[in-house]
Amino acid sequence: MTEHAVVIAGGGPTGLMLAGELALARVDVAIVERRASQDLAGLRAGGLHVRTIEVLDQRGIADRFLSEGQVIRRAPFAATTLDISDLPSRHNYFLALWQTHIERILADWVSELTVPIYRGHEVTGFAQDDTCVDVELSDGRPLRAQYLVGCDGGRSLIRKKAGIDFPGWDPSTSYLIAEVEMAEEPEWGIRRGEKGINAVAKLEDGKGARVVLNEQHVVQRDELDLGDLRDALIAVYETDYGLRSATYLSRFTDMARQAASYRDRRVLLAGDAAHVHSPKGGQGLNIGVQDAVNLGWKLAQVIHGTSPESLLDTYHAERHPVGARVLRNTMALTAVDRGDDHIGALRDMLTELLQVDEARKQFFSMMSGLDIHYDLGEGHPLLGRRMPDLDLVTTDGPRRVFTLLHNARPVLLNFGQPCGFDITPWTDRVQWIDAKYVGTWELPTVGAVTAPTAVLIRPDGYVAWVGNSNQLGIADALTTWFGPPAAA
Repeated sequence: MTEHAVVIAGGGPTGLMLAGELALARVDVAIVERRASQDLAGLRAGGLHVRTIEVLDQRGIADRFLSEGQVIRRAPFAATTLDISDLPSRHNYFLALWQTHIERILADWVSELTVPIYRGHEVTGFAQDDTCVDVELSDGRPLRAQYLVGCDGGRSLIRKKAGIDFPGWDPSTSYLIAEVEMAEEPEWGIRRGEKGINAVAKLEDGKGARVVLNEQHVVQRDELDLGDLRDALIAVYETDYGLRSATYLSRFTDMARQAASYRDRRVLLAGDAAHVHSPKGGQGLNIGVQDAVNLGWKLAQVIHGTSPESLLDTYHAERHPVGARVLRNTMALTAVDRGDDHIGALRDMLTELLQVDEARKQFFSMMSGLDIHYDLGEGHPLLGRRMPDLDLVTTDGPRRVFTLLHNARPVLLNFGQPCGFDITPWTDRVQWIDAKYVGTWELPTVGAVTAPTAVLIRPDGYVAWVGNSNQLGIADALTTWFGPPAAA
C-alpha cells in the first residue's frame, strides 16, 4: 500500500495550491486527479482578485501569472465599471487570466516541488480511524494517508462520504455558457433579462462567440446539447443566428450552499467542496486558493508534530465565515442583475452610492478579499488582518514583506531596538527580522493605523500578534500558532 502524509482529492486550483503549500513545508503530499492531463474543457473562471495575487506574491510566483494575464484597474458593477487602482495594495488591479492558464501555471509550480499526481484516477471511497485514512482509487489501488482533503468540487464525493451536511439555498436561475460557431453575426454585448444577464462576445481568435444565456426556467441536470442552447438563444434573441456547433457547452446555477463543517476528524474540505455559489464577481477560484493557504501551514505543523491537532479547528473557525459572506454577496449580486423595474431602481441607487470613495473602496476590498479579518481577539487594528507588503530596510538590505514569506515560514518583524525580544524557544520555526519602515501603515477599509513596534506574521500573511518591546502576549501567540516552546 502506498502511503502519503496527505492525499488531496482534486487537482484544480485549490488542490494544486494546497499541494504547493504542503510541499513547501516538506510534507509528503499527493494529488488524485480524474483528468488525464491538466487540460480543461472551457475557460471557467476568468482571473485573479487582489488578495489572491498577493498570496501568490507571498510565495514568489505572482510574476508567472502576471506575465500571461491582463492587468485591469477597473472592476464591473451593474452597468458600469469603477476604479480600483487606489486600493491599498501593490497589486491594486484585477488580473484577467482564464482558469486553464491559472491551472497550468500552478501545476508547473507543483511539479517543480516534486508533488506526485495520480492522473486519470478518482477517489471512490475512504475509511478513517484515529490514526489514518485508507483511500480507495477508481483503479482499485489503495492509498493511506494521515489526512485526506476534498478539493473535488461542488459535488464533492469526499464531503458526501464524510457525511458532512451541505445546507443552503436552491437555485433561482440557471445559465448556459458556450463557445459556438454561428452562420450569422449575433447581437454583441449584454442584454439584461428578467432573471439576469445574457451576453455574446467574440472569442479571442475571432472565429466564434462565447455566449452566456439565462434560461427561462431553472434546470439543474448536467446533460445538455445543441438543442438546449438553440432554444435558449431563441427565447432571448428570437433567433439562433444560424447556430452551427459548440466546442464547449455547460450549465451553471446560482445555487448557494456551504458545508456545515470544513472538517470531520482526518477529512477536510476546501474550495468548491466546501462552498458553492453563483459565479457573480468571480470569487470562487479565488476563495478556494485562499482556503488552501489558510489550511496548508496548519496541516503541516500538525503532521510534523509541532502543533496539536486542535490547530486544525481554526481552519473552519476562520474560513467558514469568509465562505458564508461570499455566499451572501453573490446572492445579492445575482439579484441586482435582474431586469424588472424595482431591481433596476435598486441597481441605480447602489451604483450612485458606490461613487462615494469610502463605499467603493469598502465594496471592492470585500470582493477582492482584502478586508478579511480573522477574530484573534482585541488589540491593534492589524491583529487578524493581512500584513501590508511594506518596503523594509533590513540588515540584509531592502526587502519587501512578501519576500520574507516565500518559504511559507512565520516571521517576527521587529521595528524597535535590535534583539529586543527573546523568542529563542521558537527560533527553529520563526524567522526573526530587525527592520525599519518609514511611511504610513494603511489597511483596507480601516485606513491609516499607528505603526507597531513588532508584528508576528503567520505563513498565510495574516498578523497573529502586535506588540512592543515588553513582549506582552508574544509567548502565548507563538505557542497558539506555532506550537509549544522547544525544550531547553
